[in-house]
Amino acid sequence: MGKMTTRPPPSKHLTPLILGTATFNTQYNADPFSLPSTAIVHRALSSGIRAFDTSPYYGPSEEILGQALATEQVSQQFPRSTYQLLTKVGRVAESSFDYSPAWVRYSIRRSLKRLRTDYLDVVYCHDVEFVSAPEVLEAVKELRRIREEDGSILYVGISGYPVETLCELAELVLQETGEPLDVVMSYANYNLQNMRLATEGLARLRAAGVDVVPNASILGMGLLRGQPVFDWHPAPKGLRDAIHKASELVSQKLMKLETVATRFGLESWLREGSPVGVLGHPLEAADASTSIFSKGQRLGVTVVGVSKVKEVDELVASYREVLDGGAFLSGETGRASQDIELYNMVRAALGDWVGYAWPSPGEGYLNTLPEEHYQLLREQETTTTTATGSKGEIAMYIHDIFTDSYKYSNSNTFLTPISELGDDGLGEVIQCSHSYSLRENNSHLGMKDLIRWWGARSAYPYLVNPRLSARPLLDLAKSLQVVRR
Repeated sequence: MGKMTTRPPPSKHLTPLILGTATFNTQYNADPFSLPSTAIVHRALSSGIRAFDTSPYYGPSEEILGQALATEQVSQQFPRSTYQLLTKVGRVAESSFDYSPAWVRYSIRRSLKRLRTDYLDVVYCHDVEFVSAPEVLEAVKELRRIREEDGSILYVGISGYPVETLCELAELVLQETGEPLDVVMSYANYNLQNMRLATEGLARLRAAGVDVVPNASILGMGLLRGQPVFDWHPAPKGLRDAIHKASELVSQKLMKLETVATRFGLESWLREGSPVGVLGHPLEAADASTSIFSKGQRLGVTVVGVSKVKEVDELVASYREVLDGGAFLSGETGRASQDIELYNMVRAALGDWVGYAWPSPGEGYLNTLPEEHYQLLREQETTTTTATGSKGEIAMYIHDIFTDSYKYSNSNTFLTPISELGDDGLGEVIQCSHSYSLRENNSHLGMKDLIRWWGARSAYPYLVNPRLSARPLLDLAKSLQVVRR
């Protein structure tokens, strides 16, 4: 992409509908590598969705997305200039964060590599409520330095859950640096159950100079699908029960809660979020034909995740219906009286849970990332791992392979990362933590041994399933062979 000395505001660069890829992860799908990711990405692009949101925290999401975009099927029809990539830095695992400049730079290099691109349209500091304000400020400054140095980042922002925290940090960044954040992404705070982003956040974020505020997770991280959510979901039992009740009432009207909630989220935020929206066409036709809506006013930005091609089609169909109805222009919250009736029915069923926001971070939260975990990384001056790399560089690369799986360990603490690589004459020795090691006695890495070793300490399925383990483990084997040379 190259360094950009002048940049248009993000409201003139981004598009109002973004495909979220947190679903390319074991939190939402037990086997994310089995998802039809290439078909999903191709269908999204062909349908006019031209932006993708991801994060290193979403397990293999960046890699899966990057691989899909690089396929001949996608890349020949949709070159990099035709879509936008939004990712994040700082969140390493469920209870582990590193906002240090060294980690920020490493994370950016890794994301560029995984996504197979030379620039990122937006980079957020991920889930800012889990770290201190000075740490966020430091990370924002580092991202801006990278932006000015080589143009590999176009826009810098923050993301998180508590609206109050997002506002406070946006105000702090403006006060301390004299430059507002480009983008602030909120999630699960503007939907049928909770509209705090509009009632408590928009005015303050605009006053802090924030140009674009995407609204993510319009289904409350799956809560408003009306189906049981995963154990990790922070919603308390009372809210889950109320959602179930609302879902049953909606089904009596021969509708699905998910459909009703999706329409509400898309439709209402187009209007409510327009002051911090974008000027891009809602759906850019793949054949460059006229877009559905092209009157030039700003439209609120929404991020929606999918796991199936069918869900892409349903999302696009809902979005087209919303745009064709034009309800956001007239100030209505629904295209027809039936929509309004359903919205009111759901809110009545939720009762006192309307407007509820769960605490984040939760009670007893402690950042469990030990300082020594990334000491090796902070000592590195190199930016790439090569075939002639030092043991330290190779160890850093291997550490990268394992990083995402730490998130799913059965405890909130890390194993000490790979600390020693050596050759005892029988093969490579990988020493992890304080007492565990693997020894290879053949000419290649002991796949079964490694799966058995890691499988006993991780709930990350793709590292335990032999079929799915081949790729990351073969990458690891290649690294060990480099050290062996």
